[in-house]
Amino acid sequence: MTPEAISPFGERRYHAWNEHVKTRYGGRVQKVSVVAGFTCPNRDGLVGTGGCTFCNNASFTPGYLNRRQPIAEQIAAGLDFLQWRYPGTQRYIAYFQSYSNTYGEFERLRACYEEALAHPQISGLATGTRPDCLPDKVLDYLAALAREHIIELEIGVESCNDVALARELQRDPDAVLLLGEQDCTNLLADFIERLSPNILLQRVGSEVPPAQKLAPLWNLRLSELAPRLTAELARRGSWQGCRYRPGDPALR
Repeated sequence: MTPEAISPFGERRYHAWNEHVKTRYGGRVQKVSVVAGFTCPNRDGLVGTGGCTFCNNASFTPGYLNRRQPIAEQIAAGLDFLQWRYPGTQRYIAYFQSYSNTYGEFERLRACYEEALAHPQISGLATGTRPDCLPDKVLDYLAALAREHIIELEIGVESCNDVALARELQRDPDAVLLLGEQDCTNLLADFIERLSPNILLQRVGSEVPPAQKLAPLWNLRLSELAPRLTAELARRGSWQGCRYRPGDPALR
């Protein structure tokens, strides 16, 4: 491929979720984080206690949230912040992100979801969970909600590689391979070239508060990552799926 090759995804060069929802719903759809007080099998003793070694919910819980507030008040606080940060947004969905948000007594789950959906500015739900916490009753209920609301179900697939964990890094920094900014960009581009063009990419990176970050210590802000990725794909004259092989089940 050459830099002159035309991407089927326009200037961004990958199948971006943001662009998809703007087309489907007529504008930006923004998530409003809420904390409903759920737990998970690796915390309540069913499988284990203390949580998984890679799980750090505080790293992605917005500072505006007060866990003791009712869901409706959390949404109101989130909207105050997000309407300032993303002016003009017309649609919002309540984001149940922390812990496993389909794990628990069904009536309590339903009450939390319906409290969020009752807010006049909430158009749907994004619910984070894990594969072993999705009983049919909950799936059927979410499917019914999806007839009238935007419903997203996030099923976590977390790292199982214990090498990049903080304890190992502190014990022996040379034993942990840390990618530099350009190395990470190159790896993302390599992966996206081989990913099915039918898959929507909602985000290409994330960030945590500086006080909770051990490594790598980059100067790159999250807002700069996607433009840098697009620039790398443009330099290569490539795009999402240009090297996709349908027979590879890992990239479907």
